[in-house]
Amino acid sequence: MISISASEILSIKQRFGIIGNSPLLNHAIQVAMQAAPTEMTVLVTGESGSGKESFSKIIHALSKRKHGKFIAINCGAIPEGTIDSELFGHEKGSFTGAHEARKGYFEVTDGGSIFLDEIGEMPLGTQARLLRVLENGEFIKVGSSKVLKTDVRVIAATNVNLLNAVEKGKFREDLYYRLNTVPIFVPPLRQRGEDIALLFRKFSTDFSEKYLVKPITLSQDARDLLLTFPFPGNIRQLKNLAEQISLLEQEREVDAETLIKYLPKEKSSLPASIQGKNDKKESFSDFSEREILYKVLFDMKKDMTDLKKLILESYHSGGLDQNIMKKHQNLFDDMESTNQYEESNTPSKNLPLVLESLGAKKEIKEEAEIGRKNYQEDIIEDIIHEEDDHSLSLEKKEKELITKALKKHHNKRKYAAMDLGISERTLYRKIKQYDIQ
Repeated sequence: MISISASEILSIKQRFGIIGNSPLLNHAIQVAMQAAPTEMTVLVTGESGSGKESFSKIIHALSKRKHGKFIAINCGAIPEGTIDSELFGHEKGSFTGAHEARKGYFEVTDGGSIFLDEIGEMPLGTQARLLRVLENGEFIKVGSSKVLKTDVRVIAATNVNLLNAVEKGKFREDLYYRLNTVPIFVPPLRQRGEDIALLFRKFSTDFSEKYLVKPITLSQDARDLLLTFPFPGNIRQLKNLAEQISLLEQEREVDAETLIKYLPKEKSSLPASIQGKNDKKESFSDFSEREILYKVLFDMKKDMTDLKKLILESYHSGGLDQNIMKKHQNLFDDMESTNQYEESNTPSKNLPLVLESLGAKKEIKEEAEIGRKNYQEDIIEDIIHEEDDHSLSLEKKEKELITKALKKHHNKRKYAAMDLGISERTLYRKIKQYDIQ
């Protein structure tokens, strides 16, 4: 067995531009390096966009055929009527439009390697021809009866379960076992952990050079959100995301609120208790804790704003009369209804329960709870002690609240924003708007 060291794996990553340190990725690279010097057929499996073609290049570059030709073919992109001609060639006049003889890829790459991507899309007739090449190194051009020889190493890849395709009669069983001599599994992006952040930083740097802008950086909450997103499109989707943000965002530090705008909306992205009574319940593991936390905080901010209006009107009118109660009836609707928590269903009261159900980290819950209490206390205190001065504008009051929050947290915007119930980006914009030093 060939021994592969960590330094050798690192060298291969640098050579082929592979970013990441996840154990699954390192194992796949190790298997590719071990199989490369042999003549075994390799089958690379993994989801679309996970980077399977890079492994075919590693195998070819480390093999004895590295000085021979290497061709990558997407079997799903070639029409069924012409794939035989593309792979094995044809004779002049063998079909309509065949005005001259043509060499196929297996003849052109004699002595080299051929990468057959999406081999699960290959027609059954072509599969039989491929099996003959793998078994005997023989093939026949379309429209010819002459048997030709070739010496080609085949590296195949697929994003479908070939065993299921065999059971359904869409793929030859004998070809499957002939291809699957050395299996390599390329992990999807969602199983690679911190690699997501490393790749995003790499792509952001690349696009900053391309568009001549400052590289995008992520705040801690945005980074946490990025690591929890499943990325069904894998590396391609992450790269597109980095390009969109690099091109469209004016602020070069992106927070979670901004990042959410660029992430596609997932079905059932919130649990049933937040979606509504008639929505189908989904497993809590399918949701992002951070997304739910932001929604709860945003809803809490709205409720507190309405409560402030109610108390102000009560203060100026001398008490809570029926007209004021009717005007703000929405604040009391939830108190008359029952729910699964047997308490008010307002986001501000249910915040600890929602986070507890999701298994949120202790520090996240503590920060959110402290922010909620401080925000409520400060607003109520400001309202009770507010002078009856109708000349004060809303902007002046808002500026006073922001200044007080900044002083309270020693100019740390993150905690001041949490205390105020707004995002850090919104706070930054308000500071510039009011010229707060």
